[in-house]
Amino acid sequence: MALAIDALRHGWPVAIAGGFALLPAETGFGEGVQARHMLISAARAATLKLANQRDAAVPEAPVMIRAAEPFDLAQARAIADPALDLLYPLKGPFAAEHIADPAAAAAAMELARLAGVLPAFLVDPVPAGEAQAFAPADLAAWKDAGRLAIATRARLPVAHCEDAEIVAFRSADDLREHVALVIGRQDGDRPPLVRLHSECLTGDILGSLKCDCGPQLDAALHAMAEEAGRGGWGVLLYLRQEGRGIGLINKLRAYRLQDQGFDTVDANNRLGLPTEARDFPVAARMLALLGVHAVRLMTNNPAKVAALESEGVTVAERVPHKLPPNPHNERYLATKRNRTGHLL
Repeated sequence: MALAIDALRHGWPVAIAGGFALLPAETGFGEGVQARHMLISAARAATLKLANQRDAAVPEAPVMIRAAEPFDLAQARAIADPALDLLYPLKGPFAAEHIADPAAAAAAMELARLAGVLPAFLVDPVPAGEAQAFAPADLAAWKDAGRLAIATRARLPVAHCEDAEIVAFRSADDLREHVALVIGRQDGDRPPLVRLHSECLTGDILGSLKCDCGPQLDAALHAMAEEAGRGGWGVLLYLRQEGRGIGLINKLRAYRLQDQGFDTVDANNRLGLPTEARDFPVAARMLALLGVHAVRLMTNNPAKVAALESEGVTVAERVPHKLPPNPHNERYLATKRNRTGHLL
């Protein structure tokens, strides 16, 4: 699985077991490479006005397209990348064709997301080159939260609370290392105040005003420190799932589309990516490894509550985590409220 992700990032082909060979449109390279077909996401197919075709009309299902002439890499990138839509406004016509192995196609889309590349491929390209083998079952094994384990832990005084411990988690094939910050003294009889915080380089580190991530992180640590001062405790799970799971590069691509007028949801979909792609079972596994089975969850997102409860974590209380907007994130917060069900 890790080798297949690495292959896509380097622009090498992958071979889906029982399916087809795929060359990533974004990173692929080679002289004279062509293919009769491309595989794209359902969201990107809708942007390209293919959703009325029978084989492209299944919600969330990847779409196989064919044009009158074979696709080369330049054409494939224009189809894959919405940043090129204005430069290449006339695409097609395309025909959607039947996919013999939908599971393999869906696994390819997920593999592209995990690699942080645009979800579009040349199918059975010529010349293909040596392909890295990959099977849908590899994806299921890679995503198995049960493989996550505590790697190490250490005392870590932080600005909000000197009585804190950091715990690092690692899985065999996943290079992302999640961490938990335990604030105060762990008390197994008292549900901790818990925040699931997805990594946000722009907000957490650079102070971006486009989102509320940085202020939410700071406010969560402050609230947990206050809880510890009253004899309670808190756990911040810092999940390495940038951009709600689409990765830093694709998040910045979505920012660029937002500057053109698209909201968060439409920007992600125009890239062919899901609005929400975070792996909440990982968070549940982290809590279990810490011995936490009931939480007071700091969130405005009911989906987080449902996701944890579906993994066996008792959410004893949802603690609102609303912060004042600024002129740069007002639309972002409105989209959260109006389109993704946040309680704001």
